[in-house]
Amino acid sequence: MADDLDQLLDEVERRFCRLPSREAAGGHRHGGGEEAAAAAKAKGRSSELFLSADSSEEDLDDIIDEICNDSSFTKTPLKLKSNSASLTPERNSAVIQAHRKRCSPVYLGGSFSPHGIGTSISKRTCDQLRCTACDFHVSLFNDYIWDQSCDYLFFRNNMPELSKLRAKMIKKKGARAYACQCSWRSIDELTDLQTDQQLRWVCGKHAE
Repeated sequence: MADDLDQLLDEVERRFCRLPSREAAGGHRHGGGEEAAAAAKAKGRSSELFLSADSSEEDLDDIIDEICNDSSFTKTPLKLKSNSASLTPERNSAVIQAHRKRCSPVYLGGSFSPHGIGTSISKRTCDQLRCTACDFHVSLFNDYIWDQSCDYLFFRNNMPELSKLRAKMIKKKGARAYACQCSWRSIDELTDLQTDQQLRWVCGKHAE
């Protein structure tokens, strides 16, 4: 850009500052002032153009620096929104619960009785029992029965630690020992839970 301005100044000097020799005297008296004024005006205009160009370049640099340093232009990862609503842990749990099934009726039984989802046709013992009184999962132990000396405090203090419960467990093939923190039963054969009104056990639902 500096070279272009130099060429422009040279052109101005050739046109306005160099006078023919035959008109040197008269032109100096009559037109010298006008020619000099025109040359000065042109040179001033060229200087203004040069300064304006420099100012434009400086302004452009400042704008570029401002854009580069602006935090709003920093690259941030784009978050893609799915058309379908994502499942929250609460909703996911609700969906899982909706796909679980409950025994009806609920059966207890010995170790020879298969366990699973019990129905009036498929008589399976429930292995997902929960007590509504103590809010405890009902544990079951195959091929064992409870000693007759068991009481409420024993299960209250020792459930569900098997190492402590073994003190009052008796080995018996085909039997099954059930217990929560407040109730216990020793079962030998398939039994409908509804026949024992003292138990507060319910099916906690099975996964399909």
